[in-house]
Amino acid sequence: MIPRHMVIALSVLLAAALGLSIYAWHVRKTVISTPLTVAHDTRPLAPPISGPTEQVVLFVAHDEDGTLRGETAQIPMPSGRQQRAEELLRALVSIYLDRTSPHPLGPGADIRSVFLVDPGVAVIDLNEAFADTHRSGVLVEALTVASLIRTITANTQGILKVKILVDGKERDTLAGHADLSSYYDVSAVNQLATELQPGQ
Repeated sequence: MIPRHMVIALSVLLAAALGLSIYAWHVRKTVISTPLTVAHDTRPLAPPISGPTEQVVLFVAHDEDGTLRGETAQIPMPSGRQQRAEELLRALVSIYLDRTSPHPLGPGADIRSVFLVDPGVAVIDLNEAFADTHRSGVLVEALTVASLIRTITANTQGILKVKILVDGKERDTLAGHADLSSYYDVSAVNQLATELQPGQ
């Protein structure tokens, strides 16, 4: 005859095993029914920026009223002129990639590089994700272009013309409307930016 304490121990073990099985089944069912919503940031990891923090003005597009607003920000700035221009635009793009963005860009959008060519020419090289995931529309594309150009020229002296490339190559449009085939005249973009400011 099996001792009574052995019967009790076996009963407790069987009850625990049954409880764990039910719990495991419940967890598995929950995991399978929950959609995976992990956002992947495909931008390359940039080295940390060294340099003193400076106050700059970023011209941020706001889709809800179609305006461009100058907003001050404190960002670390390197000493090189070209690197400073790149960090300005990356700070602007980081605002657009935030989940509360007033002018959302697609995931992975980034600035590949900025080339400052004397006399007075800047070349902004966007990555492919920036253009490929950009929303199509006359106003939304104009806001993006004006935002990039106004931000770089407001904080970098001597730029008269700006060319925008995508992945190092020329492209006809940003997303079907904004013309990227030629150079942008900075004075004309600044006039547009002024017209897009609130209250104008």
